[in-house]
Amino acid sequence: MMKKVNFYSVIIGTELLNGRRKDAHFSFLNEQLLKRNWEHKASFVIEDDPKLMFNIFNLIKNDENSVMFCFGGIGSTPDDYTRQTAARAFTDYKMEFNEKAKSLIINQFGEEAYPHRVNMAYLPISAKLLKNVVNNVPGFYLENRFFFTPGFPSMSQSMVIEALDTHYPISREKYKKVMTIDTSENDLIETMKKMPEHLDFASLPKIINDKRKVVISLGGYDKAEVDKYFDLFIRYCEENKKDYILKDINF
Repeated sequence: MMKKVNFYSVIIGTELLNGRRKDAHFSFLNEQLLKRNWEHKASFVIEDDPKLMFNIFNLIKNDENSVMFCFGGIGSTPDDYTRQTAARAFTDYKMEFNEKAKSLIINQFGEEAYPHRVNMAYLPISAKLLKNVVNNVPGFYLENRFFFTPGFPSMSQSMVIEALDTHYPISREKYKKVMTIDTSENDLIETMKKMPEHLDFASLPKIINDKRKVVISLGGYDKAEVDKYFDLFIRYCEENKKDYILKDINF
């Protein structure tokens, strides 16, 4: 059985929540994940609040299969908290000037790198860098799974592609089966309880022409396993004389 990778996005910006700006990060990351046969586990849009950020980072860190993309807050202004909060959550507060990042910033801005811009090179200890194609101020990542990028899509999007191409290029394609059953969800609950947690299971109730229907989908990397558990719904339909329609999907 292939180990599942859970992708999270954390999008930081009070201006997104108060409507001053529109988010472009989620749709771009989601598109890139789907192109590689990956899927989002969860996405958070939060204000620039260090306590909230720390709690979200810890929630994600506690998932041993997590991969996180964080957008925003890695600049040098007083309301940029991401670098320090990432150190608190992931490296036990330990930070250092990353010499490569420092060199990139000084080469880009010269004397104007001081006294503030150079602080963008003060990163959690052992951070690795993501290339910034706009102004050479890098993003960074930890443990090959926690990625931190600027809030500007023009800068972050190439970093997302770099991170995915390097560490999470393309997942195996999943096998998925779908069926529509002429019944209610309530009638299928006992069968639903038999589905393994690692398989992607979903049920969607519908009412068409005053008739109850349920769309059942089941997906996973092992075709034989998906078929085995999907057959439980077919068996229910045949034993209870319920009409159904089948569909195989690769996604």
